[in-house]
Amino acid sequence: MKRISILGCTGSIGTQALQVVDFLRDHLEVVGLAARSNVDLLEQQIERFNPRMVALSDEASADLLRTRLKSKDVKVFGGRDGVVQVATMPEADMVLSSIVGIAGLIPTLEAIKAGRNVALANKESLVTAGSIVMKAAIEAGVCILPVDGEHSAIFQCLSADEKQNVNKLILTASGGPFRGKSIDELSDVSPMQALNHPNWTMGRRITVDCATLMNKGFEVIEARWLFDMDISKIDVIIHPESIIHSMVELIDGSILAQLSTADMRLQIQLALTYPERRRSSVPYLKLSQVGSLTFQEPDMEQFPCLRYAYEAGRTGGTMPAAVNAADEVAVEAFLNRKIGFLDIPGIIKQTMEAHQPVLNPALEDIMSSDRWARDFAEKVILDT
Repeated sequence: MKRISILGCTGSIGTQALQVVDFLRDHLEVVGLAARSNVDLLEQQIERFNPRMVALSDEASADLLRTRLKSKDVKVFGGRDGVVQVATMPEADMVLSSIVGIAGLIPTLEAIKAGRNVALANKESLVTAGSIVMKAAIEAGVCILPVDGEHSAIFQCLSADEKQNVNKLILTASGGPFRGKSIDELSDVSPMQALNHPNWTMGRRITVDCATLMNKGFEVIEARWLFDMDISKIDVIIHPESIIHSMVELIDGSILAQLSTADMRLQIQLALTYPERRRSSVPYLKLSQVGSLTFQEPDMEQFPCLRYAYEAGRTGGTMPAAVNAADEVAVEAFLNRKIGFLDIPGIIKQTMEAHQPVLNPALEDIMSSDRWARDFAEKVILDT
């Protein structure tokens, strides 16, 4: 029995993780849950999974939950410190980190420092502070297991060969809902259209990031840290069918690929049960019904966010944190119809041009750059 704490339990990844736990109740147990403010859904999860400790980062929501749970034997904490309590609780063998945004960085770091293995779905932890997070994991002797489909695929392929035989990593991308669209066609894209991803059901920000290809750029930076690979050896290829989740090219020209049904529960389950594999509730992939698998180069002129992410990754230091913050602000403004879809990359570019990166940052440098970039992007939006 593996005991798990889930950070971000009411979000897309968190709710799917609980479906996995429900299916594997003889092997997985939830001991801690943390969310932002969704009291109703968290209360339902508590009723079904009986965790020992829960937290809501919104203090008012935590107070409301305490009132509702007076008769239940569960500890309720509030604020960021409360989330850290769940992330570091001694009863947990593993922490699933799926809080959205840089808010997940501190709890993830604290879980690592407490000696917990981490199933990582919070990409901002590595995008903004990859060097710090990976150093902490090495010092604590813990494993970071990727939950993102692309990184999980590479993780599985790399287990079949030694790293010195790797020529490059190849991340696949669906291309999002606007693959093949002209710039003119993108000029009046609505939030509803951007949120209509052809293959995956995800949170609002990550879905828009998939539409701009910024999410794929962030995955390149993640892969750089997860697999200790220079960014020059990480490629992106558009694969609309989302059947091959990523590939590893070896020095002799062989390519290893991981294929499966497009369902995040597979990657979540592998991260939670590793090193074991167990049957899942996800239907098997039927190759005879797949049909064609197609590939094409990404258009970085049409979708410049991918190019900006590569540039940020090559610059390093606090630049990825600034790009992440600017993107988050710009996407939120787009979803609130304050700016257009094509304004998103422009805001990111202006933020990059204005940012003076710290190249060997401490954690406070990263947090400071995040705050600066948010303020800068907000000002750009006001002038847009």
